[in-house]
Amino acid sequence: MENIIKDIDIISAEEAQACDYKTTEDENTGKAKKLYIESYGCQMNFSDSEIVASIMKDNGFDTTSDFHEADVIFLNTCSIREKAELTVRKRLSQFNNIKKNKPELTIGVLGCMAERLKEKLLEEEKLVDVVVGPDAYRDLPNLVSEAEDGNKGVNTFLSREETYADISPVRLNSNGVSAFISIMRGCDNMCSFCVVPFTRGRERSRDPHSIVREAQELFDKGFKEVTLLGQNVDSYKWSPEENNKARLNKKEDEVSAVINFAHLLEMVAQVSPTLRVRFSTSHPKDITDEVLYTMKKYDNICKYIHLPVQSGNSRVLEMMNRTYDRAWYLERVSKIREILGEECGISSDMITGFCTETEEEHQDTLTLMDIVKYDFSYMFYYSERPGTLAAKKYEDDIPLEVKKRRLNDIIQKQSILSEERNKLDVGKIQEILIEGVSKRSEDQLRGRNSANKMVIVEKGNLKKGDYALVKITDCTPATLFGEVIS
Repeated sequence: MENIIKDIDIISAEEAQACDYKTTEDENTGKAKKLYIESYGCQMNFSDSEIVASIMKDNGFDTTSDFHEADVIFLNTCSIREKAELTVRKRLSQFNNIKKNKPELTIGVLGCMAERLKEKLLEEEKLVDVVVGPDAYRDLPNLVSEAEDGNKGVNTFLSREETYADISPVRLNSNGVSAFISIMRGCDNMCSFCVVPFTRGRERSRDPHSIVREAQELFDKGFKEVTLLGQNVDSYKWSPEENNKARLNKKEDEVSAVINFAHLLEMVAQVSPTLRVRFSTSHPKDITDEVLYTMKKYDNICKYIHLPVQSGNSRVLEMMNRTYDRAWYLERVSKIREILGEECGISSDMITGFCTETEEEHQDTLTLMDIVKYDFSYMFYYSERPGTLAAKKYEDDIPLEVKKRRLNDIIQKQSILSEERNKLDVGKIQEILIEGVSKRSEDQLRGRNSANKMVIVEKGNLKKGDYALVKITDCTPATLFGEVIS
C-alpha cells in the first residue's frame, strides 16, 4: 500500500477512512479466459491477489485491466472498517448490472468479507457466484467451474497450516522494483476492535527456506526491494518440528533451532547487499531489541518501522486489548531511537473515538504523537465491526461528529509533525531507490529513502530501479525534494 502522497493537512475525515485498492493489469499469453481482480485494503490482500492470479493462471486464465473483457471477476475484500465493506457492496451492484447483459460472467468475493458475510452475500442478497476465504484459494478453479455449471461455490474454511509457500505469485501492478513476500498468515492478538483473527484465522509461519528462495528469485529477476508481510511479522516463528513436517525441498538441511523474526530478517538481508528489505506490520508488544540490532547490522534493511499505537491512553489501550500501555509503547520508541538513531522512520495507525473515550483521553493520543513525532500515520475514527470483542462488550457511544472532529485533530497534528520531521532531512544526503515517474511531471522521478519517505528528483539519466545519492533541498508534509549527486 502506498503511503500518503498528498499533503496530509488537506485530508478530510472521510478521505482518511477511504480504502486503498488495486486492480489487475493486462497479461496476454494466449490463454482462453480472462480474469479481473480488484483488491481492497491492506498489503496482505494485494499479496493474496498475486497468489490467486498464479493459481488461476495455471488453470487457463490471463489477467485483464478491463472488467468488461473478463470471464471471471474477483473482489478481494477487506472488513477492517465499515467504509471498506460499503465500497465493495457498491462495486458488486455495478458488476451485477453488467452480468444482466453477460449472464455467463462469474463474480466472486474473496478474503475477509467472504469469510464474514458468506451467507448474506450468497443467499440473501444473491450478489455473487463464488465466496472464498483467505485460506481456500487453491479451491478457486473448482469453485469457478461449479459456478459456470450454475452452482454457487463457497469455501471459507480457515486452516492452521496453509501458507501458500509453494506458489510463485504473479506480480500484479508490479513496478519491477519492489515486491511483497508473505511470511506468515493469521493473527493471535485478538484486539477488541479487529475482525482479522476471525476472518484470517490463527497465526502460522512460512518455511524460512521458501521465503529466502522467493527473495533470491525476485533479486535474480531484477527486483531491488522486498517487503516481508504479515499481520504481525514480529511473531514469526519456525520450529524444527514444523520444518521436518513441511519442508518443500527434502535435500535441505533440517532446521536445528527455532527461527524467529530477527533470524529471518538476517537471512533475507544476506541474499544481497543491494536488495533492500522492509517489513510490515510490527506489534509493539513483540518488536524486540534483537530485531532492532539486526536492522542496525545490515545497511540494506531499511530503517523504518510501522508501529501501530491505536491510542495514547492506557485505559483505552486496555479496552482495545492491545496488551501494552502508554509507558510500554514509549519505551519501545525510545529503544528504537537509541539503537537506530533519530533518522529511523516511525509510522503508526491510530483509532480515535473508541468506545467511552473521553476528551482527556483523546488529548493523550495527541500528546503521545508530540513525544514520538511520527513521520506519517494512518488515521481513522472507530467503526464498530460486528462479531468483534468490542461489539459484544462495549457500546459504540461516541457521536459521529465527535469522532470526525477528533480525527481531524489527529490529522492536523500529524501534518505538523510530518513537516517537522521532513525539515530535518533538508540539507542531508540520502540514498533513494527510483520507483518510477513522478505523478507531478514526466521529467521527474520518484523514489524512497530508507525511512520510507517519497523523494522527487529530476529525471536526468536515471531510470526505474536505479539507486541514487540525493541531497534533500526542500519538503512538504508528505514529500521530500532533492538534487541528484550521483
